Amino acid sequence: MKIFIVTGASKGIGLELSSQLNAKGNRVIGIARTNPRNEKDFVLADLSATTQLDGLITKLIDENSVNTTSFTLINNAGMVDPIGLIGTVKSEEIESAMAVNLTAPMILSNEFIASLKSFKGTKRIINISSGAGRNAYEGWGAYCATKAGMDHFSRVVALEQANAEHPVSIVSIAPGIIDTGMQEKIRASDGNTFPLLDQFIDYKEKGLLSSAQETARKLIAFMESEQFSSAGTVVDIRDY
Repeated sequence: MKIFIVTGASKGIGLELSSQLNAKGNRVIGIARTNPRNEKDFVLADLSATTQLDGLITKLIDENSVNTTSFTLINNAGMVDPIGLIGTVKSEEIESAMAVNLTAPMILSNEFIASLKSFKGTKRIINISSGAGRNAYEGWGAYCATKAGMDHFSRVVALEQANAEHPVSIVSIAPGIIDTGMQEKIRASDGNTFPLLDQFIDYKEKGLLSSAQETARKLIAFMESEQFSSAGTVVDIRDY
């Protein structure tokens, strides 16, 4: 049995990843604030409340350790807010972005690695990153910073795990520009504080956005391919 733990599983890429992985016969455990489909294997959790995350991953691993050959943690949950030039955004919004986009994935990854230290099967962490972590965009100070942090955290873990007896593979992957609720929020932002607004409206109007369904299919194909182990730590799905 292969176990997949997916954060942000209630919508967008997370929901599609969960559905498609389930359809392949895997056991998928979703983590999100809501469970719109009333899935059986689902944990309700607010990732911005990072002090409440201790023990979450350990519990899930302990409950699903029998006859399991593979564990994969997909840190997919993320938020684009606050959108705005630095100097105009609210402190609490920056704090929430840091918690959801970076602190929570670090906490979950730390516990995942610790709990599976002696596990000899396949162990993988997939961090859903963004091109915003590799390029600077006006109005996305918090989002760019947290995604860059995600990439660099992944590099550190990869270095550390290279010396582990039973290493965890880790990849931080940018999924491209996807037609999800996050894009709707971006297009509804204020052009005065987000200079790239027209560009993102054009993406939609010109049909340049990938669907969540197709993106999830590509991510799963990448995880299942031989390229996963040779691609490197920080990658872009559009290169595969």
